[in-house]
Amino acid sequence: MFATGVTIVTARAADGTLVGMTASSFNSVSLDPPLVLWSLAHRASSLAAFAAGSHYAINVLAAGQQALAERFATRGIDRFAGVDHAPGVAGAPVLAGAVAVFECFNRSQYVEGDHTIFVGEVERCSHLAGVSPLLYHGGMFYAELPLGAAPQLASANQK
Repeated sequence: MFATGVTIVTARAADGTLVGMTASSFNSVSLDPPLVLWSLAHRASSLAAFAAGSHYAINVLAAGQQALAERFATRGIDRFAGVDHAPGVAGAPVLAGAVAVFECFNRSQYVEGDHTIFVGEVERCSHLAGVSPLLYHGGMFYAELPLGAAPQLASANQK
């Protein structure tokens, strides 16, 4: 029951095959150095490719990309067939229309329970201004509904 953004994590395997999967387990870790994390179930067929690869891209989906999220969560299909993408700086696929993209060096991995937690060092990031993200909550997709500006917390956190 925790609302999250929706991402597709992509990489190019050692043999050149493109891999990608929908993930909502994405979060910021550090600003200096810039680090992010995401996790992947051990039963995932793409685990070996992500674990062995040097880079991946975390594509934060736009509100209009629900079908793409569903496609990359479907097993047994060519997830990249007909999907507009381009290679990022280290070769990981960057999906067209994503709200934001974090291109990461595969810095570290931690096996915890039935998942592996990946920590990526952000080497390049980009975003589309004015585009709303795709959200996920309680088994359903949502679009952003602004409730007003957030209070300025920076000064309160520095006290």
